[in-house]
Amino acid sequence: MKHIIYLLGIACACLTSACSDDEILASAVDAEAVDTPEAWHDKTRTQPYPKLSNELYLNPPPLIVPESMKTGEKLQFALSQDEGFPEASTQFSEADEWCMFNPHRELEAGTWYWRYRNVSANGTEEAWSEPIAFEVKPETPVFVTPDFAAFRANISQAGLDVHPRLYCYLNGDLAEARQRVESHSEYRGLVSRANSAMNVDYSTYLNQVTEDGMEEMADYVEYLHQAYLLTQDQTYASKLAEILSLLCGHGFTDSELFVSNFGSTAIAYSLLVPYDVLYSRLSGSLIQQAQDLLMRIARHYFASYCGSQENNIFDNHFWQKNMRILFQIALCLWDKTGYAEEASYMMEYYYELWTARAPASGFNRDGAWVNGSGYLSANLYTLYYMPMLLSHVGQSDFLQHPWYQNAGQALVYNFPPSSKNTGFGDMSERWDVPGRQYAAFADFLARETGDGYAGWYANECSTDDDPDNDVSDDVLFRIYRICRNSTYDTSFPEDAPKMKWYEDIGEVVMHSDLEHTADNLTLSFRSSTFGSGSHTLADQNSFNLLYGGKEVYYHSGYYTAFSDAHNLMSYRHTRAHNTILVNGIGQAFSTEAYGMMLRANGGTHIAYALGDASQAYGGISNDPMWIQNFADAGIEQTPEYGFGETPLTKYRRQTLMLYPDIVLIYDELEASEPVRWDWLLHSPVQFGIDGDTFTTRAETGVAVARMFSDAAFEVSQTDQFVVSPGEGYANQWHLTAAFANSSACRILTVVQIKDSEGEILPVERNGSRITCGDWTIDVNLDPSSAERLQVTSGSVPAVYSYGSDNVQTGSGVYARQYRNSSVLYDEIDGQYQAVEQTDQSPVSSRRG
Repeated sequence: MKHIIYLLGIACACLTSACSDDEILASAVDAEAVDTPEAWHDKTRTQPYPKLSNELYLNPPPLIVPESMKTGEKLQFALSQDEGFPEASTQFSEADEWCMFNPHRELEAGTWYWRYRNVSANGTEEAWSEPIAFEVKPETPVFVTPDFAAFRANISQAGLDVHPRLYCYLNGDLAEARQRVESHSEYRGLVSRANSAMNVDYSTYLNQVTEDGMEEMADYVEYLHQAYLLTQDQTYASKLAEILSLLCGHGFTDSELFVSNFGSTAIAYSLLVPYDVLYSRLSGSLIQQAQDLLMRIARHYFASYCGSQENNIFDNHFWQKNMRILFQIALCLWDKTGYAEEASYMMEYYYELWTARAPASGFNRDGAWVNGSGYLSANLYTLYYMPMLLSHVGQSDFLQHPWYQNAGQALVYNFPPSSKNTGFGDMSERWDVPGRQYAAFADFLARETGDGYAGWYANECSTDDDPDNDVSDDVLFRIYRICRNSTYDTSFPEDAPKMKWYEDIGEVVMHSDLEHTADNLTLSFRSSTFGSGSHTLADQNSFNLLYGGKEVYYHSGYYTAFSDAHNLMSYRHTRAHNTILVNGIGQAFSTEAYGMMLRANGGTHIAYALGDASQAYGGISNDPMWIQNFADAGIEQTPEYGFGETPLTKYRRQTLMLYPDIVLIYDELEASEPVRWDWLLHSPVQFGIDGDTFTTRAETGVAVARMFSDAAFEVSQTDQFVVSPGEGYANQWHLTAAFANSSACRILTVVQIKDSEGEILPVERNGSRITCGDWTIDVNLDPSSAERLQVTSGSVPAVYSYGSDNVQTGSGVYARQYRNSSVLYDEIDGQYQAVEQTDQSPVSSRRG
């Protein structure tokens, strides 16, 4: 990784007023070039992981072999610090059907080697692969889980040799919880939901088995389950027994049982709950029928998931729900005659898979969600249940994973209380404020980890003006809350930074006043090595802007479906985001159409981020899923529809927040031939366009953007989508600044956001100098000469400088160490410091 940061106090030798600028500049050198190709996450792994070209996320890393390289029935792994793999100092795995191995121990810093070999069904061992080297650095975060043998040995002590066992981690709390349940504030909601489930004719769901019907039945089963577990009311038990008998007697055909993966696991859950909670009173024949159905489902999905899921970057349905329920099947059948060996093997696979690839893909320590805050809610129950269960059985805290340690803070920064979320990923537009599930997940994190951000978030969401956000109304975590009667700190963390850089997922968020949503300006920016695919969108180098929790500039369109024509053309497509098009063409729907967040930093007065989307406009999607989706929607991946090759060679964008209410967007665009650059901006309200100035007025205030460039441009707007979402959806406004016939272009946009009583300051240009109130911006907009962007304030000594010149600060001249670097001189951690950055190469995600 090339990511140079110099933290320099005002007395440092590099900050001096005794030398001339020229004398100091002579010492600056070119930073090592960043190797940008192949720095993305494959949708399906094509090369072994890890290698020397990968920087590790965790110590120890999982060892993963692409499924295409597994030619035998099983794989065996060997790991050593000696390339010769001497038996005495080599860790060998068993030969297993899956394509991964977890060392389950902290690895010493230094170079390590691993290899693998295929093993046939009859035990014949093929030759070992060539050794694969990787490096463990001392600073790599350590997260170690018990091996499966240790996990398995704890099963009896954990209460998994008796039923009920699905919530074994709450067994120690249940007796007391039952004594006080009727006085609990959630009792009324608990029994109300259960009573609604008592009046349902469940046989109607089996007249025509559908995914929606099975999921609705599973919801009712959960209501009954919670009420019976906590009240022991036998009427709920009788209804659960009735449902179990109905399902076991139905005689599911394969087309019904496997109507969809969600449908299958919904059926499984509706079987599991009564089977587990009523096990001691069920007849032998009913137990056998339930076990047969459960194993039928488990076998079907194990055959397709084993070897695949460890190599898929993120299968949404699997990680949202299916993995959890398949693990629960194994949990209930591991000790049953006729199923024990097979179920235990499945349990081992899912346990190792969680260790290797969870949470959040396994390649994410940020606490934020790659697919965006909108889709996080679909994953929250599994994100709660699995670590609680595994921690209880394994006697090791799975919540110590860096993702969980950062998740509370990520909720606060990406979906603040009483606010819209930061606007990336499917469904991000649907909610104006966080729902109760987000608050409930934060409540869980606060109780279990003591995280201050999570505690503040849960309390703020529950006490805002929207009753739908009250934690106590959440159903999914209800058993946990009633059983774990704990309290936590709800004060806002005093050391909360204004800016957060989520380096693993490639997003930056800046807030002017995070604690007070009504006064808060939020700038979010995405340039991600996860690219576009799954529930992420073709939005590299895009930004969103909120004020007072409401949209100022936000991505456009509606999540009408995963891949209908509106979604493909006016929601997922790059034209729906605040970024650029090249000759009308956007980014491919592919993980290979990726971006990189190369730099970011912030102080008390200035924050900045630099993203690079130069790799995002290189062609069309070759993913079979998207090819089929385009065909189904009657859309072709051609320039006519906004897809195809482009001659773009460079797209670097910087976003800056000059606290509290000014935003800068600085774009560097280059192509191998003249093109039309379309600079895009979207708003829920109409733009007032006056030449190079665009004004929007909304309920929270006014936003005025002024654009500067040495190239001519034309501005237009429309309130029409390329493909309409249909009736019932409000039109939105789409602004385009078109720069015609140029192979290189630089653009600076200055945005002011004020409340209804705030004064919009004049923005004036004199040559390369632009002024806005106390701020002076010195920028080079001529693409034929060196890049330069410098921001200074007349009221505070803060300075931001991008370029190669030395930097004049209030304490002297800072001697830039690298050309074309970013230098921030600002109050950081209580004192003024100079911080210099060059590009960070995201080698963690490198596939090679």
